[in-house]
Amino acid sequence: MLAAMPTAPAGSPRPDAMRPRQRDDACPGALRLHSADDGALARVRIPGGVLTARQALALGDAARRLGDGDLHLTSRGNVQLRGLDSGDGLELAELLDAAGLLPSRAHERVRNIVASPLSGLDGQGLVDVRLWLHALDAMLCESEAAIALSGRFLFAIDDGRGDVAALGADIALRAAGGECAWVSIGSETLTVATEDAPRAALLAAEAFVTASAAGEAGEASQGRAWRMGELPGGPEELAREVVRRLPTAARSAEAPRGTGVLGPAAAPGPAAPGPAPGVITGPGGRRSLSVLAPLGKLTGEQWDALTQHGGELRLTPWRGIVLPDVAAHGVPALEALEALEAVGLVTDPASPWVGAGACVGRPGCAKSLADVRTDAAAALDSEGAGTNPLPVYWSGCERRCGRPRGDHVDVVARTDGYRVTVVRDGYPRTTDAAASVAAARTTNVNG
Repeated sequence: MLAAMPTAPAGSPRPDAMRPRQRDDACPGALRLHSADDGALARVRIPGGVLTARQALALGDAARRLGDGDLHLTSRGNVQLRGLDSGDGLELAELLDAAGLLPSRAHERVRNIVASPLSGLDGQGLVDVRLWLHALDAMLCESEAAIALSGRFLFAIDDGRGDVAALGADIALRAAGGECAWVSIGSETLTVATEDAPRAALLAAEAFVTASAAGEAGEASQGRAWRMGELPGGPEELAREVVRRLPTAARSAEAPRGTGVLGPAAAPGPAAPGPAPGVITGPGGRRSLSVLAPLGKLTGEQWDALTQHGGELRLTPWRGIVLPDVAAHGVPALEALEALEAVGLVTDPASPWVGAGACVGRPGCAKSLADVRTDAAAALDSEGAGTNPLPVYWSGCERRCGRPRGDHVDVVARTDGYRVTVVRDGYPRTTDAAASVAAARTTNVNG
């Protein structure tokens, strides 16, 4: 039985409330490797998760030649390579550069952009956000000020369906219909002309850099802000600066529902579902595929299978992969889906693996108290997850690296086992150290 916990009082800070940092941002990148227990780690930013077939082949080649052969998907649709030697940085950079994955070495850690992965494929969004995506990425790489953004600062580009807008981005663009778009800057929202949305996002990011530097230099400075929620003065002045510099921008009276963009006083929206595994049918009979990587890990064999079924891969923030227009490449969609299932990818929307994630755990991380991936796999295989389960995330320690925002089941390793907690509206609502994960995923707690 899951024991109820009291609801946090109104106005109390969220458990993950953010404050300015006293240290430099050490977030890993493709050029700044991170030392882990299983070797060096590289994080390759993939704006919008979009990879050409050539780029995907280059990443697979890098994983085999330099790393442990696997590719690890992150909650921002990026790729991590693990098991590298500390001296592999130069060769990796050359491989990525040749594939067009390093358009600006100075900006490689700040190209953190998530985008609606089904945009333009299923007919559900208000716009195809690829033009926004390419424009914002190009503007970021041309901005000298943007170099100072932390490797954790996040942009979201949502085609109106509300999927990636619920992921806690610092700046989010969202299609509003007609010729307008919403630009959410923390808890502030502007309405802009559609064609000006990427420019508005860049202006807001540059204003954030200026405000963060000024706050750090002040007499009462507590450190430098890495994320929007850490900015002591809040986002109001940033929004005013964008309005001053962009003629089409105007402050909205009310933020659009479901944006989920986190500001100092904003609560997270429900966890966005992401594309369900299976065949996706779009206008004109176009057929695309959606699959999930179990716990975000792809073997070399699985990666090779994905690159054989199309000219583009779209990596999702839910550790999945969308293959657009599979039938256009000569393979029937169902046949391609069966081939991907045969190599161990998740293709069934009712699978207990849907919505399940985990940090790397032991033996890759020295701070982890358990081999969380093995334990998670055992729990998922033995218990299932019921109908419409909550997302679940296993963490090897209290840091909870990579945990999702929104409602989910939080499974954290301790010296005496795992603690299982149901998180609703950003707060722990129920907890029981002995509860099964399946029971926690299906519990119905009123917030």
